[in-house]
Amino acid sequence: MKRLHCILTLNLTTACLAFIGTSPANAELRFGAATADITPDQPVALSGQRHLRISKKPETPISATALALESRKGNEVLDQAVIVSCDLVAIREGILEKVREKVKPRLPDFDVKKLFLSATHTHTAPVTLEGRYAIPKTGVMTPTEYVDFMTSRIADAVVKSWTNRKPGKLSWGQGQAVIAQNRRAVYANGTAVMYGRTNNEKFRGQEGTEDHNLEVLFFWDADDKLLATAINVACPAQEVEGGSSLNADFWHPVRETLRERFGKDLHILGWAGAGGDQSPHLMIGKAADERMRKLSGLTRLEELARRIVNGWTEAYEAAHKDKHTDAVLHHISHPIKLPYRKVTDVELADAKMQVEKYAKNPAQRWNYLWHQSVVTRHEIQQTEGVGTFEMELHLLRLGDIAIASNEFELFTDYGFQMKARSPAVQTFVIQLTGSAGYLPSERAVNGGGYSAIIQSSRIGPKGGQSLVEQTVSGMKSLWAKP
Repeated sequence: MKRLHCILTLNLTTACLAFIGTSPANAELRFGAATADITPDQPVALSGQRHLRISKKPETPISATALALESRKGNEVLDQAVIVSCDLVAIREGILEKVREKVKPRLPDFDVKKLFLSATHTHTAPVTLEGRYAIPKTGVMTPTEYVDFMTSRIADAVVKSWTNRKPGKLSWGQGQAVIAQNRRAVYANGTAVMYGRTNNEKFRGQEGTEDHNLEVLFFWDADDKLLATAINVACPAQEVEGGSSLNADFWHPVRETLRERFGKDLHILGWAGAGGDQSPHLMIGKAADERMRKLSGLTRLEELARRIVNGWTEAYEAAHKDKHTDAVLHHISHPIKLPYRKVTDVELADAKMQVEKYAKNPAQRWNYLWHQSVVTRHEIQQTEGVGTFEMELHLLRLGDIAIASNEFELFTDYGFQMKARSPAVQTFVIQLTGSAGYLPSERAVNGGGYSAIIQSSRIGPKGGQSLVEQTVSGMKSLWAKP
C-alpha cells in the first residue's frame, strides 16, 4: 500500500510538472520576428557621454529586432506581445508612444499596449532627445529627425514580425558568460567610485557582485530551423562607450558569429539584464587579460562576444532537446507607482553650486541640465511633496519562464531578488524599457559616487524595493491560475 501511495504521488507530481508551462488544450503558440536597420545615413550626435561627439560614419550597423508572440485556441486570441530590442542608450520619453502610433493603424488585430521596447545601452548610438547637447545647426541629423526615421523603421519591423507569425517551437535555456564586472570600487573610508582605481592602498573591494548567468530563448519553425533567439545578459553593452562612431558594441560580433552558424536571417534580440552597477570594463586583472588576448589574437570586444556565444551554445545544446509548441503565453502590463527619492538640503546646495558653475558654458550643457534637474525636483518637492514616479511594467509568462521589464539602469541586487523570488523555472529581467535613470541599492547610496548620488537617480532604495515587491507579486499572479 505504501509503495502504491508513492507511485500515485510520483504520477501526480509528474502530471503537475507536465502541466506547468503548457497552454490550455489545443492552444497554439505563434511567433514572428523581424530586424530593422536603424543606422542613420547622415552624421549624428552620439548619446552616452557628457560631452558632444559627432559620428560621421558607422563602425557597425545598429539595429532593432522585433519578436511577436501570440497564443491562440482556434480563432480565439488568448494573449499577445511584441518585444523590440534596440541598439540605443535608452528608450527616451515619447519614443514608445511614437512607435505605437505608427503601428496601431497598420495592425488592427494587435493591442499596441502589448508592445514595448528595450535598449542594449550601447553608448555609441544616436542622441534621441533634444536639448541635451549643443549640436551643430547644419551637417548633422537632429535628434527629432533621427527619432522620426528610427521609429518608422521600428514600426516596420513590428508590423513585419506580427504579419509573419506562424506556429512554431519554443525552448529556453541557461548558460554562463563572464561579461559583467561590478564597476564601483569601495575604499577604506566607505566611499565608492565608479571605475575607481583598484591599484590603490585604500581599495577594499568591489561594492557588489555580478550575475554571470546567460538566459536564452530559442524559436524554431515547424521544420526545426532556428529563426530567432533572445539573449539576456546582466550587463550594458558599453565596451566601446568612449568612441566617436556608431557602434552596436559587443552585440554586433555576437550577431555576426551566430548568423555565420545559423544563417543570415537569424533574428537576435539583445536584452540588457539588471546591470546598473555593471560594465564589461575590467576592474582587476587588466594586464593578465591583455596578455591572454594578445596570445589568442582577440580584441576585448571579440573576447566578450566569444564568451556570450559560448554561453549561448551551452544553453542551445541542452535546450534544443526540449521544444514546446503549446507553451503558455500570459502577458500583463499596467502602470505602477514608485516613490521619488527625496532631495536633501545638502544635495540641493551642491546642485545649485554646480548649476552656477556650468550655466554660461554651452559646451557643458549636459552637466548643467544634470544638476539643474535636482534643483527643479526640490522645487516641486517643496510645493507638492516627494511624489511618485509612474512606470509601465510588463510581465510575461512564456512556458516555464518569466520576463519582467523595468525602465531603469537597475542595480544587480534588485535583479537577484526578482530572480530568487520568482515562481518561474527561469527568469529574464529586461532593464531600460524607458529612460528612468539609475536605481541604486542602499549600500550604493551610502557609498555615494556617480550612479548612486541624487543627480543620477530619481528613484532610491525605497522605490527599488517597491519595484521588486510589485514585480514579484505580478509574476506570482501569472502562475496563480491554470
